[in-house]
Amino acid sequence: MATNPPKGDNHRNGAVKQRSQVYNPQNDRWTKRDVNSGRFIDQKADPKPFKGIRKEK
Repeated sequence: MATNPPKGDNHRNGAVKQRSQVYNPQNDRWTKRDVNSGRFIDQKADPKPFKGIRKEK
């Protein structure tokens, strides 16, 4: 992915690495997960998915 100026303006270029997200239908939320350990890290407060994090099937 191309990186566009200005540099250092605190925005992400590209996807978040070493993370994935999975949908939990029981509570209608997306949960962030560490790829290496498989541990759950974070859960969204609203039913929309995380931005820039790949989805598991």
